[in-house]
Amino acid sequence: MDPDSDEVVFEAPEHFRIYKSGRIDRFHRPVLVAAGVDDDASGVATKDVVLDDATGLTVRLFLPKRQEPSGEKLPVLVYFHGGGFILESAKSATYHNYLTSLAAAAGVLAVSVDYRLAPEHLLPAAYDDCWTALQWAASARDDWLAEHGDASRVFVAGDSAGGNIVHNVLVRASSAENAARIEGAVLLHPFFGGSTAIEGEPERAVVITAKVWACACPDAADGADDRRINPTAPGAPALERLGCERMLVCTAEKDWLVARDRAYYDAVAASAWPGSAAWLETEGEEHVFFLLKPECDRAKALMDRVVAFIAGA
Repeated sequence: MDPDSDEVVFEAPEHFRIYKSGRIDRFHRPVLVAAGVDDDASGVATKDVVLDDATGLTVRLFLPKRQEPSGEKLPVLVYFHGGGFILESAKSATYHNYLTSLAAAAGVLAVSVDYRLAPEHLLPAAYDDCWTALQWAASARDDWLAEHGDASRVFVAGDSAGGNIVHNVLVRASSAENAARIEGAVLLHPFFGGSTAIEGEPERAVVITAKVWACACPDAADGADDRRINPTAPGAPALERLGCERMLVCTAEKDWLVARDRAYYDAVAASAWPGSAAWLETEGEEHVFFLLKPECDRAKALMDRVVAFIAGA
């Protein structure tokens, strides 16, 4: 056994510690919320569905209650949570509350994916789980989705690592047979990186993304320039083939990922992709502030922009 296997290679105080062996200590243990406990108070019904007994893949559905029956079905939004591929859950209070608010505000039937985490389940496990959940949601095999969801209006969204998953789902959708049609994609503070700093990117960001990526995907031959974490690296799939019709990329002025997110948006906008791309940078805020301070004015403004995007504005 390597005597240095217990050497700490990266530590994020209050969140996690990564060892040379790939082992991880998680200090951040999210408070989990059961489905259905706040349906009356929130006006949004929730339930969990097991998609794969073997892998443990589950999703949580969020169905806003209507004041009057209109007969009009709701857009379906498939959401991928953040956490660097190594933390968090669709069942955590943070994501349960955010998806409840989003489903109510946007009038969507939301499907939040509880994908497998690294390093216990290395990538591409999370990518595969999210792809499976997207295809399941679009197939309307669940009674809520069949009765209330509009399978012709499917959206994907995610924050941080979940935003990275959105991109990789769009790449896969561009070439997969019988893939679900995706109307729009929302990337909230997406987690992208690379082996060397780009203009405006602090060295600290390069180090963090490389360490976290190595924990989640240690076998990536190109390291932090793997096409899945660095979509603008040489040899990465052409952005002009992304499998959606509209895209909204959001970041924050003080987010350590802002330079990478801007470079991604610029590359998509400059490509021959036939869709429409929009950009939103929130002034004075940091990474995923809208999850940490959901009641602040800037978080509400971001929510309004996401709602408008889904509505087609």
